Amino acid sequence: MINTGIIIIIIALISVLWAEFIRDFYHTLSHYWQPLYNLHNWHHRVFRRDLSVINETIYRKAHWYNDVPESLVMLLFSFFLVGLMYTLSISYYWVGWFGSLYCLSFSITAMARGLGIPSADELTDITHRQGDFESIPSNWFVNRSYHWRHHFDNQNAYFCGTFTLVDKIMGTALSLKKKRIGVTGASGSLGKALLKELSLKGAKVVAFTSSSEEITINIDGKNTPIKTICWSVGSESKLLANLAEIDILILNHGINVHGEKTDDAIRKSYEINAFSSWRLMELFLKNISSNEDIVRKEIWVNTSEAEVNPAFSPLYELSKRTMGDLVTLRRLDAPIIIRKLILGPFKSNLNPIGVMSPDWVAKQIVNLAIRDFRDIIVTINPITYLAFPVKELLVSTYFKLFTKNQKNLPTIKDSTINN
Repeated sequence: MINTGIIIIIIALISVLWAEFIRDFYHTLSHYWQPLYNLHNWHHRVFRRDLSVINETIYRKAHWYNDVPESLVMLLFSFFLVGLMYTLSISYYWVGWFGSLYCLSFSITAMARGLGIPSADELTDITHRQGDFESIPSNWFVNRSYHWRHHFDNQNAYFCGTFTLVDKIMGTALSLKKKRIGVTGASGSLGKALLKELSLKGAKVVAFTSSSEEITINIDGKNTPIKTICWSVGSESKLLANLAEIDILILNHGINVHGEKTDDAIRKSYEINAFSSWRLMELFLKNISSNEDIVRKEIWVNTSEAEVNPAFSPLYELSKRTMGDLVTLRRLDAPIIIRKLILGPFKSNLNPIGVMSPDWVAKQIVNLAIRDFRDIIVTINPITYLAFPVKELLVSTYFKLFTKNQKNLPTIKDSTINN
């Protein structure tokens, strides 16, 4: 039988999660139902881009018009949960009142802010504190940098208040709308597929390619030219100015020498699959200098499932694993989010016998990214879904234990985001 203490903890957690679900649902509804939006809009009138308060009077009214009603709705539905558990004769149903107390705390603190009680805002309005961001947007919990994006990146995304689960389910944990996204290897099958899929999500895409031809993508039967930047491996430093204009950099270029093992094959494999991407990543990170950079800029790296599985091409595996480990190492102190794309065999010039469609793979990558998956696995091999998380955890832990701690975030210019 399940221990009584465990049952009590589970019911208490369910009551809290239920309360947070109601809050996130209310918040989302406030952006789509005009009567609630009229109230919620007060909240969006309060802050400048550096999260300083525009007007103290508006700040107080925002709590009476938005935060207090929201918390009271949470409280009302917490009673419903307790009643439902009582009706279903669930043991220890009374523990559900913990969720009601949890909701009541939000009502009390919202009223305190509305009344202008000294220090109430500093102690309780944590996600709106002014100042430099101390961490990148969190994955499972809402922090200041995560919530800033709701105000100034896309108000129709990032709805969650405490846990990010609802945003992950709805696909609003990362907005790609109007983001400037650069894709290397853009002339390849996956590169073009990513450009198309990202464009469909409202992104402004830029193609980085070694080809001299302008890249076009077909959308609704119409060929659309894409801004194309030509570059070559070894000349990454020339792209510094171009990278400064990018919000999300997708490192997707690569080479597969298959069964070759000559010195030239070794050099090309490591130079293109690992060191070139590493240099571009470091160049991109040099441009991170503000709060807005920390929350808007990202790097996605196509490391391949060759990190954990054979690809029947030894040099491809070795070079991709090298890049994968370098990314794992860099993520420990990176000032922005760095995602890994762990992809199985898709049909391309590098792998003409691939079994997955590049269009389908691109769609899955984007669908998982907007749900804030930091490790995006797309493959037909079930072993990868089990092996990669274990490998990543072990390698990351090893690197963390045996490397020196570095400063996580850069020194912010002018201390805050420009107003």
